[in-house]
Amino acid sequence: MPFTYSYPRPSVTVDCLIIKKSDILLIQRDKPPYEGFWALPGGFIEMEETLEKAACRELREETGIYNIKLEQWRTFDDPDRDPRGRTISVIFTGYLRDSNIKPKAASDARNARWFNINDLPELAFDHSEILKLAKDEFKL
Repeated sequence: MPFTYSYPRPSVTVDCLIIKKSDILLIQRDKPPYEGFWALPGGFIEMEETLEKAACRELREETGIYNIKLEQWRTFDDPDRDPRGRTISVIFTGYLRDSNIKPKAASDARNARWFNINDLPELAFDHSEILKLAKDEFKL
């Protein structure tokens, strides 16, 4: 069912904040913008999927991690957060208790690995702000 609107519409993405003790799972982006920078796993939602299904798909595609309970945490909507255009991101959190699970980069991720919350690399988009809020809120 196509619709035509005379109003501009934003894009919607999901990002996954996966926590293991005081470590955060990050992927190294393999495409612009921010190619080579580290970021939370995530991406654009598909038209036929829910936000949660999109988050699960993106996490699986970029890190190989699946069957983890994700919960919607917060929305980030600064108009300038993404250089590609107006993008709203819904952040999902998940906790990984099995320390034997290793992320495996795939899809548009060059690398995937755990970083201590107190020793993060330079991050893409507004992910530094997201992790600063998460550190305070989740007492990481």
